Amino acid sequence: MRHPVSRLRARALAVGLSALTALALLPSASAGAADPYRWAALGDSYTSGLFVGDPTPALGNVSRDGCDRTTGTYPDLVARELAQFPPGQPVQLTDVSCGGADIGDVAEERQQPLSPVQAPGGDPANWPEVAPQVQRAGLDGTTDVVTIGVGGNSLPFAAVLGKCAELGLLGRSCQEYYTNPPAGEESIGQKLARVEREYVEMLAEVHQAAPNAKVITVGYPAVLPQDGNDCTRLNMTQLGTVRAADIDWLRVGVLEPLNRTIARVSSFFGDRYVDLYSSSVDHHVCKPAGTKWVEGICGDAADHWPAALTRPVRFDCSLLGKRITLVHPNAAGHANAADHVERAIRIALLDR
Repeated sequence: MRHPVSRLRARALAVGLSALTALALLPSASAGAADPYRWAALGDSYTSGLFVGDPTPALGNVSRDGCDRTTGTYPDLVARELAQFPPGQPVQLTDVSCGGADIGDVAEERQQPLSPVQAPGGDPANWPEVAPQVQRAGLDGTTDVVTIGVGGNSLPFAAVLGKCAELGLLGRSCQEYYTNPPAGEESIGQKLARVEREYVEMLAEVHQAAPNAKVITVGYPAVLPQDGNDCTRLNMTQLGTVRAADIDWLRVGVLEPLNRTIARVSSFFGDRYVDLYSSSVDHHVCKPAGTKWVEGICGDAADHWPAALTRPVRFDCSLLGKRITLVHPNAAGHANAADHVERAIRIALLDR
């Protein structure tokens, strides 16, 4: 764990020492008398955390919604830092991120959560639908900051990765499959173009709902290595049966263009884009435990998280002594995201 002085020094360098010092010297009575800044965190499982901490709401709580938010996520970590070192006045976080959310679920559509953790009747399909995140977060003219981490499920990246694993088992190319897809399947170019349109519509809805808010979009980390040969094929704590050539294609043809799309649309709206990719290049899924910031198909996770799934496909990591992590950030990945998102929020609040 980083020493508090190191965290404060990093923040000072990031935000600007003079501005931070000015905020820190504000009288405590002034901060206490002011209304808190309102921050809404929206997003998918790369925001909600899934397995990186204790479930929130806690296990057994009647308010659990199947979205798999946990402590230890970047919104939770940032909220704690902002509470310890307030940016002039308190910050109130409302986190409505939800595992499995796609772009439409942020502003327009009701989502069917599919958490495998204490699902009603033991079936993840039994979770009640939840309202769009914009609605659940209560965005309005008093919202000060909105962070959004979404887009991967709209491709959907997990399905593309799964197809690469399936075809890799047969020695076939998933790049070819998505470049010249069969009838009924979008090409990767069509997927990315659709994601761009959906992201534009989503950001327009967010700005309409929270017209005075600073909107911060959060990209995806460097899940994949710069060289697919850095992964050990058939290693389920990495990418399993995905071929090295397809790992390279997933990086340059899918993940990197997705981040560029999010950054481009964010710039169009004048919003701040948080780049998590650059800082995480040397911490991809095929690095050793302790270095990687993303767990593999099977990985290390909190005890409440399952080791096996039966839907939509049967998958069991228990023989490896691991749990189903399906290529998601671990605690170190969320800590890195927290550093960058906190900086962006502090900069945004300096402009309030």
